[in-house]
Amino acid sequence: MSPSKFVWHELMTTDTKAAEAFYTKVVGWQAADSGMPGGVYTIFSTGSTRVAGLMGMPPDAQAQGAPPSWIGYIGVDKIHTYVEKVKAAGGTIIRDPEDIPGVGRFAVAKDPHGAVFALFSTDYPPQPSPAPGTPGVVGWNELYAGDLNSAWAFYSELFGWTKADAMDMGPHGIYQLFSTGEMPDGGMMTKMPQTPVPCWLYYFNVETVDAAVDRINQAGGKIVNGPMEVPGGSWIVQALDPQGAMFAVVAPKR
Repeated sequence: MSPSKFVWHELMTTDTKAAEAFYTKVVGWQAADSGMPGGVYTIFSTGSTRVAGLMGMPPDAQAQGAPPSWIGYIGVDKIHTYVEKVKAAGGTIIRDPEDIPGVGRFAVAKDPHGAVFALFSTDYPPQPSPAPGTPGVVGWNELYAGDLNSAWAFYSELFGWTKADAMDMGPHGIYQLFSTGEMPDGGMMTKMPQTPVPCWLYYFNVETVDAAVDRINQAGGKIVNGPMEVPGGSWIVQALDPQGAMFAVVAPKR
């Protein structure tokens, strides 16, 4: 069985029009209505590649105090089988499997420490993958785990991920890269004390970090970390959009 990959990323927010304006400016995406009834879902694309989705936060989530946030969808072959696997591995299903007519099926889950992710299955062939580093596509998937060792066991056993390099970050512990194919496409570490809860963070490719910082600031976002050079020579910035959703950008140069 091939490893399961992140196949989609989605923003749920309190102001979809403002979020659309922000990300099209900052990341350079094009935005278009998905065609779903009621205009409730927007597709972000770079060129002909669909990258991510945008939707309003459901009223029940707002009532429970859920903040605007990004979520990553992990592709699996049989959604109901993986729902049971998540439960057996100590995770929790917080939204039971549902059909998206003409698209596929999804469910929303939490890992044993509370980081949220989604499962997705479809009968449609995957769209071609752009070359690594292509501006506008998701370049990195990063987990701030409740505990690195148990999180690694959970995700690797469920999805077939393999270890790549590991970096000793001193007082911050080990940063473990993982691969779902030939190249690493994410990393995980035990979350730092100042990180409120375990969570996933997603990095969008841009051409240069400094230009992205300018766009983030001009569009009303807030830089929370960086610019910072990371092993391998790339530069990253972590930020909040105007509605408070956290995201990051990565570039080959500053």
